[in-house]
Formats: sequence, C-alpha cells, structure tokens
Amino acid sequence: MSENGTSQNNENNDLLDALNSIDTVKVGDVVKGEILAIDDDQQAIVGIADTGVEGVVPKKELSTKPVDDIKSVIKVGDVLDLVVISRIGSDKEGGSYLLSQRRLEARKVWDDIQKEFEAGNTLTAPVTQVVKGGLVVDAGVRGFVPASMVSDHFVEDLAQFKGQTLEFKIVEIEPSENRLILSHRAIVEKQRAAQKEEIMAKLTAGDVVDGKVARLTNFGAFVDLGGVDGLVHVSEIAFERVEKPSDVLKVGQDVKVKVLSVDADRDRISLSIKQTLPEPWDGIEDKAPQGSTLDGTVKRLTSFGAFVEVFPGVEGLVHISQISHQHIATPADVLKVGQEIKVKVLDVRPEDHRLALSIKALEEKPQSGDDDNENRNTNRSRSNNNGGNNNRRRSNRNNAETSTANAPEESTGFSLGDLIGDSLKKDMEDNENN
Repeated sequence: MSENGTSQNNENNDLLDALNSIDTVKVGDVVKGEILAIDDDQQAIVGIADTGVEGVVPKKELSTKPVDDIKSVIKVGDVLDLVVISRIGSDKEGGSYLLSQRRLEARKVWDDIQKEFEAGNTLTAPVTQVVKGGLVVDAGVRGFVPASMVSDHFVEDLAQFKGQTLEFKIVEIEPSENRLILSHRAIVEKQRAAQKEEIMAKLTAGDVVDGKVARLTNFGAFVDLGGVDGLVHVSEIAFERVEKPSDVLKVGQDVKVKVLSVDADRDRISLSIKQTLPEPWDGIEDKAPQGSTLDGTVKRLTSFGAFVEVFPGVEGLVHISQISHQHIATPADVLKVGQEIKVKVLDVRPEDHRLALSIKALEEKPQSGDDDNENRNTNRSRSNNNGGNNNRRRSNRNNAETSTANAPEESTGFSLGDLIGDSLKKDMEDNENN
C-alpha cells in the first residue's frame, strides 16, 4: 500500500475515533474541561478532555456561591472538573454540551451531608432567608427549617434568625429532589436537657439564685434558671396578696429567687421570690406602735371584720366591733374592698404576725338619749344599781359573744378571750366597786 493510502487510512481512523468519542459523553458524566474562551454573555467555552468536543459553562453554573464577574473566578487555560447537564445543539460537528461546576460541587456537598446524616452528626450553617413557614439555610445546598423546628417554643418573629449561624440536626435528606430538612429545635432541646441535668444536680433547697421570668400563668410564674424552669407559686411572689402574677411580673424580667425544693424524679423545682425580700413584719413595733394612727387599704371583708393592709405584706384586723360606734350587721354595710381608711393600732404582736386595729377609736362617740337617762337616775338604790350592773354585764357579754361568734382564732389572729376579755374585765370591776 502506498504512503498516500496509508495516510488516508490514518485520517479516516482519527475521524472515526473522534466520532465514536461523542458517544462517550453522557448526561451525568464528570469530565475535565479546559477553558478555551469567555464570551460576551459571561459564558465559558470549554474543550472536554479526550473527546474532541466543546461545552458551555454559564456563569450561574460556575459556583454554589453568587458570581458577579465570571472573569474574576476563571481564566482561559484553567481546567475544571465539570458535570454534563444536557446536550444543547448540533450546530457544530458532534454537538455541544451544557456543563456545570456548581452542580458538581453540590453533588459533593450532598454526598458529605449524607455521610453526616448516616453518622448522626449535625451541621452548622448560616440562615440566609426568612420565608413563609420557616427559614432557608445555606448548607452548601439549600436547606429548609420549618417554623415548628426553629426553637423549643413558639417564635412570633422569625426575622431575628436571619444572618445567624446555627447548628442543625439533619431530619430528612433527598438529593435527587434537592430536599434537605433541618431542625434547630432538636439542638436547643438537647442543650437544655444537658443544662437541666447539670443545674438540677447543683441546686439545693435554700439556695438563692438569679433567674428570668419565662412564662406567666394564673397560678404562678415559671422562672428560667439558665436552662431549666422552676415554679414560683402565686403565694410565693410577694408578701402582699397577689391576685394575678401578671399584675406584678412580666415575661423577661430578671428576678432573684430562693429554692424551696428540688424534685429530680418529677423534674420540679419550687421557688420563692418573696423569701428573698425583707420580712415586712420586721420592726413592726417601731413602724406601728400601739396607739398610733396609720393609713390602710381594705383588702378583705369577712363576717367578723375587715383585714386592712397598713404596709406591704402587713395586714391587721379591724373586728366588726371596732368598725363603728353604731351597730352594723356586716362589715360590708360600711366598708368595701380597696377603700382607703385610717386606723388606730390597738395591739401589736410581732411574733404572731398579728395586728389589732380600730376605725371607731378615731371617731367621736355620739351622745345618746340613753346616756342622759342614765345620768338622771344615778341616785337609785344600791340594790337597783347592783341589778342594773348585772344586767349590763350580761348584755355586754352577750354583745361581745355575738360579735365574735363567727370569728375563729385562726382567721382573725385573735382568740375569743382577746376580743371580749377587756369588756368582761371592766364589768367585773364595776360590780366589785358597787
């Protein structure tokens, strides 16, 4: 065979090899591409190695991160690892292919995330967007955090998380559908569980610690101690009576609390705010000496009298017999809760937290017709006087007993003898003198 014939055969074989090489480029293949040129449309023209064909890499397919100027990240002569996305035309012999470096990077990211998911590991990524229903996260690929998985409590405004870099648990991963579901709530709950265990182990009854009001209910306030909540019952918020915790506390408020008890088995911590405050009865003899006049507020009305607050956390009893010089059927006839009044201190017992008060002691006793008649009959016989004294003694005793019949010692703070003893004693002295 002549040299010309041999040369012709070689050329035919090269052409055949080039044509056959086209079949070796398939969608999904990972290839190497040398940048041959960068056109005016911000596209890179590349030659696919070992194929003799060309492909195109659009600017948006260069990286998983935004690219403003394609020439700032690549140049002619660079060799890139690319994935074949599709065939886009046949204007050239062998056609042309759409190639992507971004999707190849994403594929590697998906593989890495899959390995982390299978190992039970977490990932850390920034929050890039707040969308309806949750957060968008840049984990190298797009991740989504449903609103219910953002925190361990309801978050009204998710915008506060935008720009934050957070740790996430991988809940669901499906690379073929570009679906990555993440949870920050799982991380928060795990951290809180660890903090709770540590705090529960350290806390003991009697400790005084700092906390922050986390939630308010009708029966008390839950205080965050730094990872674990404890309950301050409404009765332990203040020495004065508190109707609703929200009247005196607000969510987010810093408070100092005393630990009353720790029940690790039931995950319960009982706290008190009032036991960190000064005792209101301390120095009460100086603040409210016997015979002094004080301003007070009617806090409660009962059948036997009125409880009046004279200092925060300090209430005294105005017995029904000390409300008015006139006979009244019930304290509610002349007083109402919340009413501001003046009272006189009759008796102080600091050790028992008891204070006896009087309203009528500050009012002038009205003159009655019975008093005038009694003065005109002062010359009656001794026997008549003795009879009158006996009748008066019985009448006073009956009145006193009637006025305290519904006043149990534990409710009033004073025994029956405390309330009527002075009246009986006076009657006995009058009888002996006559």
